Amino acid sequence: MRIFSSIVLLVAAPLLAHAAPPAPAKLPDTMEQRVAACVACHKAKEEGDAFFPRIAGKPAGYLYNQLLNFREGRRKYPMMSYMVEQLPDAYLREIAQYFSDLHPPYPPPAPNSATPAMIERGRVIVHEGDQSQRVPACIACHGEKLTGVAPAIPGLLGLPRDYINAQFGAWRNKVRKAHEPDCMADVANRLSEADVAAVSGWLASQPADAEARPVGTEVLPRWVKCGGVPQS
Repeated sequence: MRIFSSIVLLVAAPLLAHAAPPAPAKLPDTMEQRVAACVACHKAKEEGDAFFPRIAGKPAGYLYNQLLNFREGRRKYPMMSYMVEQLPDAYLREIAQYFSDLHPPYPPPAPNSATPAMIERGRVIVHEGDQSQRVPACIACHGEKLTGVAPAIPGLLGLPRDYINAQFGAWRNKVRKAHEPDCMADVANRLSEADVAAVSGWLASQPADAEARPVGTEVLPRWVKCGGVPQS
């Protein structure tokens, strides 16, 4: 009997080895499931870090424009370009709207090395600009509370300092572009490195209100015309 059992096992083993694996669990067809790859980098709670910024709550038009920019080469980051290169405009709009509708709490500001003098210089540029360099105040375009302006201007609070510095560098080096006229590239090239450090130091040290939302009225300086932003 033992010999017979052993023979049966020897014969059955190859058949069992080639048996079909169990069917994988069916995932729900929801936008949350579809954008799981996005959240893997931008974090489930949308906190952002030095490499992957918070995108929750940004104006949908801004997010859509950035997805287009990655797809069409105006912004360069291989992983992002690969993920969106085959996606149609309508689907990119759906993704943008999904993240725009999310409003998780902001994390507290992380400590940074900006000195009090740098912080004050940054505050002045953010709120008043620098007429000598023809640099407008950040609040003139990004909103008085820096929460962004619908449909296409992002908020600036809750972004890590390293990320802000990196984006200024990308505009200076033409790695990041927008439709012409590219006003942020112009601003980035007018600011000195010290002023960029001051602005990023001030922005990154400001707490963000969990109830903050983009405002709905654009008030742009008359001499500033930005590609991708509807003009009144």
